[in-house]
Amino acid sequence: MKTLEEYRNIFDFPVKDYYAKLGYDFEKESFMEVGMEFMILYNKRHQESFLHPGAPEMLQLLSIKGYNQYILSAREQNELEHEIQEFDVATYFNAIFGLNDHYAHGKSDIGMKLVNELKVPGKKLLFIGDTCHDAEVAKEIKIDCILISNGHNSRERLEALNLPVVPSLVELKELL
Repeated sequence: MKTLEEYRNIFDFPVKDYYAKLGYDFEKESFMEVGMEFMILYNKRHQESFLHPGAPEMLQLLSIKGYNQYILSAREQNELEHEIQEFDVATYFNAIFGLNDHYAHGKSDIGMKLVNELKVPGKKLLFIGDTCHDAEVAKEIKIDCILISNGHNSRERLEALNLPVVPSLVELKELL
């Protein structure tokens, strides 16, 4: 893979499927080993990552407007909490829901757990995501969804889902 656009055109959940698209043969090598190797390398370089432009401002705006905010992520829970602290945005979130392992199999189960714990009708919730999987999860847990096209999946893939798609968090402000 050579470009960000190529990545956005093939990234998928479960992540094992994405690795298969990259050419990994899990009959010859263990997905568990490949996944752990990726996480070791990712964790060594995670401090090079950054929030998307407009993220802190959007979180603050939603907080000022009285919205409750939650994270639903395929990242391992403890690492997710650590990163949220490092980015100094933890105070904006009412709760953070991640996975209990490093293998990014999907978010449907934890999405359902979040909805059940909130005890709020799905009509009063909004899922903001950047993958086709986010749209699938939102549909499964019966929540409206807006997709951001500067994340993991291309705008073309997201628009094919017939949901609202905005280029970035900056433009999302206009919809809320």
